[in-house]
Amino acid sequence: MEERGRAVITYRPQAVFDKEATLIFLEQDHVLGKTLESFPGELKKEIEFLHTTDQFTGESGQVFPLIFRKKIILLAGLGKKEELTLMSLRATVRKALQASFLKKIKNVEMLVPDPTDDVMNAVLEAVLIGNYTWRKYRTENSENKTVDDKHIFLVAGSKKVFEETRVICEGVNFTRDLINDNADVITSEYMEGAVRRLIKDKKNVSVEILNKKELKAKGLGLHLAVNQGSKKEPKLMIVQYHGSSKKDDTTALVGKGLTFDTGGLNLKPTGSMETMRTDMSGAAAVLGVLKNVLSLNVKKNILFVIALAENVIGSQAYKPGDVIKGYAGKTVEVGNTDAEGRLVLADAISYTIKNYKPSRLIDIATLTGACVVALGYDYSGLVSPDEQLASQLLRSSEQTDDRVWRLPIYAELKDAIKSKVADIRNIGFAKGAAGALTAAEFLHQFTENTPWAHLDIAGTAFVEGDGRMYFGHGATGAGVRLLTHFLRYN
Repeated sequence: MEERGRAVITYRPQAVFDKEATLIFLEQDHVLGKTLESFPGELKKEIEFLHTTDQFTGESGQVFPLIFRKKIILLAGLGKKEELTLMSLRATVRKALQASFLKKIKNVEMLVPDPTDDVMNAVLEAVLIGNYTWRKYRTENSENKTVDDKHIFLVAGSKKVFEETRVICEGVNFTRDLINDNADVITSEYMEGAVRRLIKDKKNVSVEILNKKELKAKGLGLHLAVNQGSKKEPKLMIVQYHGSSKKDDTTALVGKGLTFDTGGLNLKPTGSMETMRTDMSGAAAVLGVLKNVLSLNVKKNILFVIALAENVIGSQAYKPGDVIKGYAGKTVEVGNTDAEGRLVLADAISYTIKNYKPSRLIDIATLTGACVVALGYDYSGLVSPDEQLASQLLRSSEQTDDRVWRLPIYAELKDAIKSKVADIRNIGFAKGAAGALTAAEFLHQFTENTPWAHLDIAGTAFVEGDGRMYFGHGATGAGVRLLTHFLRYN
């Protein structure tokens, strides 16, 4: 994958108004506040005139262009101060930077009122995450220029925390690039190459890679079954990062990596298959977190587990009704070949726990459409029987706006995935009932006594259409900010 461009960000202590454009964010009812005190007198008078004549009031989403000293001044409204949130700030900054007035501008100075650390971090996320666009396959011309091509001059002091936010945003966008690209580009072989490039020359990192031969020899039958219709190589990759003493706890992150999912012989219909290159979003998120951990030099011991397969149709594809034995020794009845991600994850979880003995384990996957039905597109599902682990993830969610909502898990769910011909079944017998929960319970059966949490990002991993919140069309990098924060502070 080609290295993507990125917006260049420079910090300056005060506004100079020396660039091609200056973007000024002002709060409704505070348009004439402290922000204007350091402005040149003639510019201040222009803004005061616009405000007193109600041409610019600072309402949320309002933009108003001025020409000052032969340069563009773009005023952008933030709305009422008491109603302003970090999420709405991100959305407003994104919208303003995409205004037609700035389309062909290379250098943009940017001012926001009250530039606290939280505010500036949100602004950085709006610039770097909110204005991300996937354009690898678009013919380049002046109409395709984006914020990636701009140099942003932020009026704020440079701080370590801002640099850390930039690093984390790059990890998010690295994940998005992996998810957005063609399935025949982002294969298991490509993902292995991406891992090796990330860990190259890192002395505190080791990697184990199981290909088809090793998976078969070690008995990861569930993983192999899902992939057996494909000519592409299945892989299980475990990156072991030693950021702390060997005596300290180790956290395992396990990502579902279905590089394409047709549904297998339970073939998905038109309208449900077109974006199934995104079914490796969990694995891509784990890689994005790995990138962040390496860049931030996180002082923790972490396992990054990436389980890769391709679920396609063909004469060799596994079949509904098959009974397959997995690494843990349990036999699984295949009720539906489109419930394949939990099979791959089950073997990955079992192998990781037995061979690496992590202190806690979190899996992340685009697992169920049922989670989308339950929570929509703005919250990932969180399932965990461990109160401490769940609480820590919820706190990280609140801190990062990488949103999760906790769903229940309870003893009776085990009955829903019982099989009459095997130890367990990969779908519940009650069709359509609690699909996100029965999928999580299936994974739970392979966690032994290890503290475990499951993140279902089926709804949050990808945006279709014109976008939502502060994301444009395409992958969002769901889970990367959340898990990076979790690992750093828990």
